[in-house]
Amino acid sequence: MNQLANLIWSVADLLRGDFKQSQYGRIILPFTVLRRLECVLAGTKEKVLAQVDIVKAMPEAAQDKLLLNASGQSFYNTSKLDLSKLGETHIGDNLDAYVRAFSKDAREIFEHFNFDSTITSLEDADLLYKVVQKFAKFPLSPDDVDNYQMGLVFEELIRRFAESSNETAGEHFTPRDIVNLTTSLVLSADDQVLTKPGVVRSVYDPTAGTGGFLSCAMEYLHDINPNAHLATFGQELNPESYAICKADMLIKGQDISNIKLGNTLSDDQLRGKHFDYALSNPPFGVDWKKVEKTIRDEYEHKGYDGRFGPGLPRVSDGSLLFLLHLINKMQEPTTDVVGSRIGIILNGSPLFTGSAGSGESEIRRYILETDLLDCLIALPTDMFYNTGIATYIWVLSNHKPAERKGKVLLINASDKHSPMRKSLGSKRKLLTEETIKEVVELYSRYETSPIAKLFKTTEFGYRRITIERPLKLAFYPKDADRLAALQADKAWEKLDSTTQSAILNALSQFKEDKVLCRETFKKQLTKGLGEVKLPAPAFKLLCAQLAEQDDEAQVCKTKGVAEANSDLRDYENVPLGEDIHEYVKREVLPHVPDAWIDATKTDPLDGQVGLVGYEIPFNRHFYQYQPPRPLAEIDADLDAVAKDIMQMLAEVHS
Repeated sequence: MNQLANLIWSVADLLRGDFKQSQYGRIILPFTVLRRLECVLAGTKEKVLAQVDIVKAMPEAAQDKLLLNASGQSFYNTSKLDLSKLGETHIGDNLDAYVRAFSKDAREIFEHFNFDSTITSLEDADLLYKVVQKFAKFPLSPDDVDNYQMGLVFEELIRRFAESSNETAGEHFTPRDIVNLTTSLVLSADDQVLTKPGVVRSVYDPTAGTGGFLSCAMEYLHDINPNAHLATFGQELNPESYAICKADMLIKGQDISNIKLGNTLSDDQLRGKHFDYALSNPPFGVDWKKVEKTIRDEYEHKGYDGRFGPGLPRVSDGSLLFLLHLINKMQEPTTDVVGSRIGIILNGSPLFTGSAGSGESEIRRYILETDLLDCLIALPTDMFYNTGIATYIWVLSNHKPAERKGKVLLINASDKHSPMRKSLGSKRKLLTEETIKEVVELYSRYETSPIAKLFKTTEFGYRRITIERPLKLAFYPKDADRLAALQADKAWEKLDSTTQSAILNALSQFKEDKVLCRETFKKQLTKGLGEVKLPAPAFKLLCAQLAEQDDEAQVCKTKGVAEANSDLRDYENVPLGEDIHEYVKREVLPHVPDAWIDATKTDPLDGQVGLVGYEIPFNRHFYQYQPPRPLAEIDADLDAVAKDIMQMLAEVHS
């Protein structure tokens, strides 16, 4: 297949000089699709042409049905032309007319490729005839290359296109090694089921890009069971990537009406559909502000009947929205339906961003408390074309075997990489087939190892309690600096002059420089004011400017209940399952004996004191202490550096 891919890509030799390297794919891919489609239709072309005049007066739907029946395919073309019959003059117009004669779904592929613009560019470079002649001779008939093999050829062309434009490839193309690992993790658990005769399964990618995950899933299934059928579904936002994906699925014999164009989060075009498998590499850290209203409306009005019931993450990162979307696409396990499995690639943020009660934490809480998370795999850095950040594969299942229920496996594959001979954008590392096999086997065994650890789902949860300390105010009625600040305060200016004078006079009557009780201070102040009443805002201002927290002072109380000092408020994350009072007694009271738990702060779901939160501190679980080097060794290095510097200075002066 590489030989055929090389033959097709050799068209780049014609384009070199007139087009940039990153433009080659935009010409080669649609022409490859065009040549393959005409080869597939060649056997029934005369039947279709014979029907054209017959159906001309019929309604469009009836025309379409009869022409599809005549073609024997999921598409047709009503033109008498093909690439070998476009002529040498008016070739651009003829080619445009030929493409427009395709049925709607096939024609749409070329529209999203901006194929008319490609025709114009090739005409301007005086290359259209040469390119057409080249493609007209490529042996892409189903008799020469079946759908599966043609799919592999097209994928290779997509890969070359992505790598030739690697500055933007990462937006639409996931590296093949990452695709292989993720797909294997999701599908390998079902190998026994997938090898059964006549098995039919579905796979979905809500961020389909150029269709890499869908293609890889098809290849995986074909390798273990050539007679199985995998129906592919996807949605993609970028028109060009959508065109490539749709073309790839068409070449592979898939129903391309299942591939949709649009924003998955705001316009789910496969609403109500559920799938056996879902695979996705959504954009990392992309905000969802443009579609915020639509998403919030769904969250607020539909709740768990919609996709985002558990919560919404911050607007600056929509990664977890894609995860919730995929969970919504899972099939509920029944006696007839096994259930669903998901593989999604996310950056580190969704693991820990957001404290208890936040949208992110509530989403993690939902996933872990419903026991959907099966495994997390940390990937090496520098694995993607457009970013070098740390990434993780989340594997989810709603039909875990009994021995996995209530558990999550963490696999640290961050060091399992090989260097690339040549970097492609930010991608400097790759996963070999041996590494992929090792990680999949680790996941299949579901046991601890030097790079794998098992946890109960509850081990990622905690209860965030509020720790209060009493308000103890000491007042300084004669402190010059504090009095100056008092009179400079804007709130002071709002008091009438009589009240201002009375307050200053009352403060001057204090015998103490420091008063350790708020009630005592207020009584003496009131007494000094005489008949002038003290407004509540004025006393609040005095507390703000003349007082400070002092452990020697008496506790401030309201109706006999101690007041809390909000400035000293703190929070403690108590592991789930541990008694919060025992925890505070052990961890807090030895340091602040007058602290207490705010029992009014309760979790909205379970009603108990403290908000429940979940986070997955992946790196902490695999941290290995590295002792510092001996001081003598460090001193020796510093001495050597100092000598080198002195030598260089000596050379400069000489």
